[in-house]
Amino acid sequence: MSASVAVYRSIYTEDQFRQSFGSDGPPSASPRLSERIARGCRCSRAACLRLLRARVPIVSWLPRYRLKKWILGDAVAGLTVGILHIPQGMAFALLTSVAPIYGLYTSFFPVVLYMLFGTGRHVSTGTFAVVSLMTGSVVEQLVPRPLDFNSSSPEAEDIEAQRIGVASAVAFLSGIMMICMFGLQLGFLSTYLSEPIVKAFTSGAAFHVTVSQLQSMLGLRLPRHTGPFSLFKTLAAVFEGLPSTNLAELLISLVCLFVLVPVKEVNTHFRHRLRTPIPVEILTVIIATGVTYASSLDSRYGVQIVGHIPAGFPRPRVPALETLPVVAGDTVAITFVGYAVSMSLAMIYADKHGYSIHPNQELLAHGISNTVSSLFTCFPSSATLATTNILESAGGYTQLSGLFTSLVVLIVLLLIGPLFFFLPKAVLACINVTSLRQMFFQFQDLPELWRVSKIDFAVWLVTWLSVVVLNVDLGLAIGVVFSMMTVICRTQRTDCFVLGRASNTEIYRPIEQHSKVRARNTSTNPPISPSSSPLKSVCLQGVQSREAPPPLQFNRSMTYVCVDQNSISANPRTLTFCLPPPEVTEGDVQAVLIDCSSVVFVDVAGARLFIQMCIECQKAGVRIYLATCNESVLKILTASGLMSYMNPQHIFVTVHDAVVYIQQQKEKPPEKTTTVWV
Repeated sequence: MSASVAVYRSIYTEDQFRQSFGSDGPPSASPRLSERIARGCRCSRAACLRLLRARVPIVSWLPRYRLKKWILGDAVAGLTVGILHIPQGMAFALLTSVAPIYGLYTSFFPVVLYMLFGTGRHVSTGTFAVVSLMTGSVVEQLVPRPLDFNSSSPEAEDIEAQRIGVASAVAFLSGIMMICMFGLQLGFLSTYLSEPIVKAFTSGAAFHVTVSQLQSMLGLRLPRHTGPFSLFKTLAAVFEGLPSTNLAELLISLVCLFVLVPVKEVNTHFRHRLRTPIPVEILTVIIATGVTYASSLDSRYGVQIVGHIPAGFPRPRVPALETLPVVAGDTVAITFVGYAVSMSLAMIYADKHGYSIHPNQELLAHGISNTVSSLFTCFPSSATLATTNILESAGGYTQLSGLFTSLVVLIVLLLIGPLFFFLPKAVLACINVTSLRQMFFQFQDLPELWRVSKIDFAVWLVTWLSVVVLNVDLGLAIGVVFSMMTVICRTQRTDCFVLGRASNTEIYRPIEQHSKVRARNTSTNPPISPSSSPLKSVCLQGVQSREAPPPLQFNRSMTYVCVDQNSISANPRTLTFCLPPPEVTEGDVQAVLIDCSSVVFVDVAGARLFIQMCIECQKAGVRIYLATCNESVLKILTASGLMSYMNPQHIFVTVHDAVVYIQQQKEKPPEKTTTVWV
């Protein structure tokens, strides 16, 4: 036996409801700006502690750290990720067009800083392929490297200093932008980079990364192309230079791929059984370095090697600040990409493990990481896909795992770095390519995306094609604009349904999906333009001339509700609307009820539209009613003078309150009355 619900209460207008359940006194006015600033400047011990815990999260979670339960998992996960950071940092430095040592620096400082300021317990920061590729494009534009470049020439040191100066300037400006966004509380902007955009963008960027590494894998010395169609230009240059392939480097690349790909597949498929993933990258680096040194591959076969890696801690250095105006445009894209990827990864693992992420605090954490790191010759950093997955699968619990990660990188910087002198660059290129496997696998999601939402599928496809065909920056911009256009089109899209009332209830549903509700002889009404002027003209046409679209049919013995999506402002929102039935004659339409439940806000133009509709309805002898207005909409309508043309007692809390009230006021029997719903 199903349970039944019976509710007995009075009909409530907004005024009556406010008198019965509102605050006793008048609503308090918002404090002035000076009062809010003064209140924020008040200092007390409790306020300072709250601010410290909010802005430096480690102060909050470290005292509650469960040493016996979490320390082993954090230590194992941190050491595992630290070992992976070494080859990955050097490899992604090549994407940034700087020396490999700067990749190690970027794998150290952001990790320490995020541990202090970040809120993602399973987020691993450092070098990221897409961000490195975008930064490298900026470096190549401002400080191109000559084809006959010799790393041992006197000019080599000056060129490398200029290149890292530009990369550090991008990191510095990116950090400043994030800190400014934090000050303005703009963490919500990451929502504009939806999941289809991020996945399509990273997948498209993976093609750029792979193609850019072909020359290192083949031992070719080719210029790096930037701008639109750069991928195809690079491919053409690679095919043109195939006869000059260095067979030794080609063999090294094939062997590395033959080793890296299967072992990475083993790590992926057996990640739940393996306590820690097999550190195949660092093993490959060590073996390749030893083989190159023992066989003198660099001198005998012309194999390109990493060269000198200085040991020790980097000295603070001011970035090339004079390049900031030039790199500002590219830095905006790099900032949004880095933040969007970082937030996406943080939210995924926060939802999985049941804790919350604070978007604005993440802005501050990554902003400080990039700004401070740039003073130590680091290029832009962000959360990284591969190391974050490994950190979580290896059993990490908190941000303390970053301490062990940074210790591993620090040992390499202080002691082991120079031993990688003979590391072939082809090995680093293979590490770059194989680290993008997960981005290529995102194509597997397309059939499911097509089944769930064809619009999101179109967003994915347009973003991916734009990134691949044009370039990374322009492709991202096109993807965001196209995604916003789809949102606008979906809000403009209108559907009209005839609603019927379930017997003995206040529930109204479309009869097309609910055939047993009380309505018959219905059809879909053509959509009405979502601008305020057409809405007004059609509404008043229905009230004054009693004309309606022919496809809409009514049964005179029922009360009908029609729902249509229209705008009452310059920014479209949902509004219910329907014209009178074709067979209704002059005088039969006595009331127009506007359901405002889906109206998020009303601007000045929308409020003026309401007033004009009230005036015209009054001239036609038709009463107008409002229902389910939210507080902000009702406040704007009242401030616009609507109450001068409408009885405040005609604004109801719910639609059913208005329906019952209208039926009580009718002179004809309810079963013979037709109510027009707007």
